[in-house]
Amino acid sequence: MRAYELLFFVNPAIDDETRSAANARIETAITAQGGEIDKVEEWGKRKLAYEIDKLTDGDYTLIEFHADPTSIAEIDRILRIMDAIERFILVRRQDLN
Repeated sequence: MRAYELLFFVNPAIDDETRSAANARIETAITAQGGEIDKVEEWGKRKLAYEIDKLTDGDYTLIEFHADPTSIAEIDRILRIMDAIERFILVRRQDLN
């Protein structure tokens, strides 16, 4: 398994229940594909560098995990179809362990 990190943001105006449901869906997608979540960091509300879909702020979350490279396509697909996720980036990281 390889190490990855996922950084995404949601609209800060959505309620906590929807935000929690989005986080739970992402974590389920990772573990359902055989991945292991190492760390989840809630960064909170941050200013965007430029306006995206009429938003100037975003509520950021960082997830570090290990997964099979073959499962990344499915995780990417799930992230793309989720309405709550405004933008995301999923990258392979160096595993320091």
